[in-house]
Amino acid sequence: MAEVVIVGGGPAGVRAAATLHAKGLRPILIDESPRVGGQGYRAPAADLPLDMARIMESQHAKHQALHADFSAIRDGIDYRPQTLVWAIQDRILHLSGAGGASTQRFDALIVATGAMDRVMPMPGWTLPGVFTLGAAQVALKDQGCFIGRRTLFCGSSPLLALAATQYLEMEAEVAAVCDTTPFVEKLLAAPLLANAPGTVLRGLGYLRRLSRAGVPVMHGVDLIAIEGEGRVEALVLRDSRGAEKRIACDAVALGYGLKPETQLADLAGVEFAYDSDFRSWIPKMDADGRAGEALYLAGDGATIGGADAAEASGQLAAQAVLFDLGLSGPSDPGLRRRVARLRRFQKGLARAFAWPAARVHKLPDDVTLCRCEAVSVGEIRRAMDQTLGPVEANRVKAITRCGMGRCQGRVCGPTLQELAAGRLRGQAPIKPVALSIASVGSAEPPA
Repeated sequence: MAEVVIVGGGPAGVRAAATLHAKGLRPILIDESPRVGGQGYRAPAADLPLDMARIMESQHAKHQALHADFSAIRDGIDYRPQTLVWAIQDRILHLSGAGGASTQRFDALIVATGAMDRVMPMPGWTLPGVFTLGAAQVALKDQGCFIGRRTLFCGSSPLLALAATQYLEMEAEVAAVCDTTPFVEKLLAAPLLANAPGTVLRGLGYLRRLSRAGVPVMHGVDLIAIEGEGRVEALVLRDSRGAEKRIACDAVALGYGLKPETQLADLAGVEFAYDSDFRSWIPKMDADGRAGEALYLAGDGATIGGADAAEASGQLAAQAVLFDLGLSGPSDPGLRRRVARLRRFQKGLARAFAWPAARVHKLPDDVTLCRCEAVSVGEIRRAMDQTLGPVEANRVKAITRCGMGRCQGRVCGPTLQELAAGRLRGQAPIKPVALSIASVGSAEPPA
């Protein structure tokens, strides 16, 4: 029987596993997290009395369905939670888990590694009390706690209103929601946003509930600085009319949408192309997720599409695997159309909640760009301004160490790539592992 491995236990990975299981295969599902669901459908610990119906609201039925469907197939698949795939060599995955280092061969690999927050540095963003939007949601959904007593949500992302509403529903104090994209840009993106009208209506509903609760919701703001002595005390901004304001808070959730987690796909040899809508390098693949020999991509780890697109693309990738193994007919064209429509919608969101590329060039020199290696924006500029100084992202990384730290450029990478040319390449280990595990992984794998 063919050895089919899925990396990632979010909506895409679970749906891929279910599709393969339905055809009599026993896929291997590897996930870093202790429970499936990914970020969007994250499940709290079993002993945590958290009202997920209250947090998830209209999405709770989908949340329940995904977890129920996974429970139904769990005994029929090889499920490996809390296991990191940190490198790939030919058709061998290098793993780190509770049992230490190991390797796993595959005949077909579905990479469904999801996405993470995209963050633009700003003065004060390294203060204690500043979190990404995703981290603010993890704290709530995974641990049942808030990131602060009075939280401010800022940046530009559809998750701003969602996360703020979730906090509000759980009786947190929300200081404000501050979006850097002008509201008119959202109106101009309407033709693309019309690809998912239900999602748009949900988003408008979140904004309406925040306003009714007296939460200030601002569009087209300029974020000046996060202030505080030792921790967050306030956000300073300039509103759409040019007036400077200081909003008191003790926590800030900051984010500018999502970026695909592509490091593993990069190590597997996938080609990339620049997407001007997302201002990001996206893996190249066909409509069913094929990205190379025996290699398939699905979900937000391929390109940002949202939870519904992730589920559908996970099914598509699994159908492509089955077809290529001679176990099934061609992929469902209806699923292809659904994924394409939802990804068009995401392009609309990328315009309605824009990555502030121009802001990079206005950042003060003393702002930290790479937190892991404590590299400032000024250090990057000075290195690039030297005679024969580096201009390509990977050379800038080598000279300045920006992107060489624990996160391997996940956080600083998008900003660095606005300052320098090209794309940061992924390197093993894609996430930190013990030296003992890395040394085992570097050895020749068993025959």
